Amino acid sequence: MSIDWSPFVELVRTHQRFLITTHVRPDPDGLGSQLALADVLEGMGRDVQMVIASSWPPRYNFMDPERRIGRFTPPGDAHREVEVIAVLDTGTWNQLGDFGDWMKTSKAKKVVIDHHFTQDELGATRLLDTSSEATGRLVYEATQALGQTLSRRAASCLFAALATDTGWFRHKNTTASTFALAEKLTQAGADPNYLYDAIYEQNTAARVNLLGLVLQRLRVIENGKVAYSEVFRDDYAKTGAIPQDTEDAVGYTRSIASVEVGMLFLEQPAGGVKVSFRSRVVDVAKIAEQFGGGGHKLASGATLHTTLAEAQSRVLEAVRRSLQ
Repeated sequence: MSIDWSPFVELVRTHQRFLITTHVRPDPDGLGSQLALADVLEGMGRDVQMVIASSWPPRYNFMDPERRIGRFTPPGDAHREVEVIAVLDTGTWNQLGDFGDWMKTSKAKKVVIDHHFTQDELGATRLLDTSSEATGRLVYEATQALGQTLSRRAASCLFAALATDTGWFRHKNTTASTFALAEKLTQAGADPNYLYDAIYEQNTAARVNLLGLVLQRLRVIENGKVAYSEVFRDDYAKTGAIPQDTEDAVGYTRSIASVEVGMLFLEQPAGGVKVSFRSRVVDVAKIAEQFGGGGHKLASGATLHTTLAEAQSRVLEAVRRSLQ
């Protein structure tokens, strides 16, 4: 699917002040896309602000050591003068947190750059390519459309985006063009060895201990087709971990032979239960959408505002129906 970048090029040509954001609980695709696009726009003389509507994930400190991406705080007065809001790696209100409420009141022009199937009407110019393996690729294409060259820092951010959203080039969304882009980013200065070490080999003991609890609680049902585990609200205090430390843990549920749908149920500190879905063959985005969530066909999520027991009952029943 090819994107016509001319509307975005025109926005950049005719505006000066930009605000870039991504989804709550941001990952390297969201963060890397933000940082790279900001670098490109600033290289063109534009004024750029960056925010996220959730706490910063310490795991990715290396991506933004100067902490240029700030935490959005209502009422958002610091951003009143922006002319363009760019939303990256999501197109749904529930992934924007309290930033979404503020954006609804902003008179700035909006643009969404994303690769997820699930989309809401955000009142934005939508630049969407669901065949893209990462939003980082789309930022690379936008850079090309703007006639700009990536800096080493921007190339590193986009390599992190590309590599993590493909499971370091293991997932089904990895294609020959993925490796071709990885080569271009490496030539532009990205260091794959450094990035892999920074992302995957700098775990805290607390993170590993929390993963241990997830593995202890792992259950396999439906004749081996479904696996799930859970994280309780008080597990964070017990282990010293933080909610961001659950990232990637859902992958272990899908790693079991014969499992078609893997899930991780997470009690949220503020209430409710977040569910992460992973699959080899089942369209879990359709399951997640039944609970107000969404994402990719084989990797999605949703949040249910109920108890853990009720959330598990409802979600497992929906998964059983999908397997039938």
